[in-house]
Amino acid sequence: MASNSTWHGVVNMIIVNETVCREVFNRSDAFAAVEAVFASMASGGAYNFPVIREAIGHQDALYGFKSGFDRDGLVLGLKSGGYWPGNAANGLTNHQSTVFLFDPDSGQLEAIVGGNHLTALRTAAASAVSIAHLAREDAKVLGMVGAGHQSAFQLRAALEQREFEKVVGWNLHPEGLSRLAETCAEVNLPFESVERQNLAQQADVIISITSAHEALLMKDWIKPGTHLACMGTDTRGKQEVDAELVASAKLFTDEVTQSISIGEAQHAITAGLIDQESITPIGQVINGNHPGRGSDDEITLFDGTGVGLQDLAAAAAVVKMAVDQGKAQQITL
Repeated sequence: MASNSTWHGVVNMIIVNETVCREVFNRSDAFAAVEAVFASMASGGAYNFPVIREAIGHQDALYGFKSGFDRDGLVLGLKSGGYWPGNAANGLTNHQSTVFLFDPDSGQLEAIVGGNHLTALRTAAASAVSIAHLAREDAKVLGMVGAGHQSAFQLRAALEQREFEKVVGWNLHPEGLSRLAETCAEVNLPFESVERQNLAQQADVIISITSAHEALLMKDWIKPGTHLACMGTDTRGKQEVDAELVASAKLFTDEVTQSISIGEAQHAITAGLIDQESITPIGQVINGNHPGRGSDDEITLFDGTGVGLQDLAAAAAVVKMAVDQGKAQQITL
């Protein structure tokens, strides 16, 4: 969001609330924004700042900041928010966040954007980008590990990347799988609730979207040619798949620094099974500087850690759309 945008100088600040975000921003928009910023990161045109994410000792919540600067798009800002596990019981989304965008020329606050819907769409877009660039073209069965609020977003975005014929799912609490079953019914796809090992044996693409701190998928379960997208809550200690599985796969991520510190690769790194050089930023594949999948039998794994630049790219796009459509609130401070 550059300082020469059409509304710069007319008002001091733009506010785009959650309702407007839902009205103007869709999965296709999110995919385009995330793919472009991954490419910019890989080429050196954009970079993330260190993540701050901590347990606050209240309501079992995790809270923090993700920020960065996209020189190519002139987008500067941060997302503030976190995870409140008790919110669902009160009719609220567990993930709560707000994005703040600043004028990179002056440092002035330009926009405040509701971050909850954007976070859901941009997270799903990241796994979708990985599927588009890394999954086998003939992938037919999609496996979903986890059935929380984010899972339906993940499912819908994934279904747009390949001609899937079936979805299999597992959740710690099986009753939660109704969310995935209902989503599949809406798009006329069969859905089956299965155990984890059976899921791994069937699926050509697997998305894990949990808050697990122990391996849910083991190396020996995964069949050749599978693509995995590990998209669960990223923090110190998180783990969704076996470290041996991580070490045996061709590894890709959004941000290597986050992958080895708060992402899925942290355990394989600690165990000495891989080193940092084993992990490729997916932007290199998008830019054509890395071939991605090497064969139909290769297992690929995308560690989606969720970078601040994803949020900023999505928020900047939303601001432009909301302003263009006359739906943004414009205020003078």
